[in-house]
Amino acid sequence: MTNYEVMFILDPTLSEEEKKAAIEKVQGVISEHGELGDTDVWGLRKLAYPIQKKNEGYYVVTEFKADTEFPKELDRRIKISDKIIRHMIVNKDAK
Repeated sequence: MTNYEVMFILDPTLSEEEKKAAIEKVQGVISEHGELGDTDVWGLRKLAYPIQKKNEGYYVVTEFKADTEFPKELDRRIKISDKIIRHMIVNKDAK
């Protein structure tokens, strides 16, 4: 199992329930295929540049352990979601 971290930015116009549901959906996908670690909700932050005509985003960082093939599947599932405007998966074990 390899240590990973996924950071994703949710659409700031979502309601609190929709944000919570989106976070739980990502956590559920991770739990199916690996071990879920800490989730750190950074909240609403200013973006470095506008994305989809929005200047702010709701940041969430989640750590997890999984096999090396799983990040491709997680990436595919996150790209399908309309609620997530940007994401990045990082291998924390890579040097």
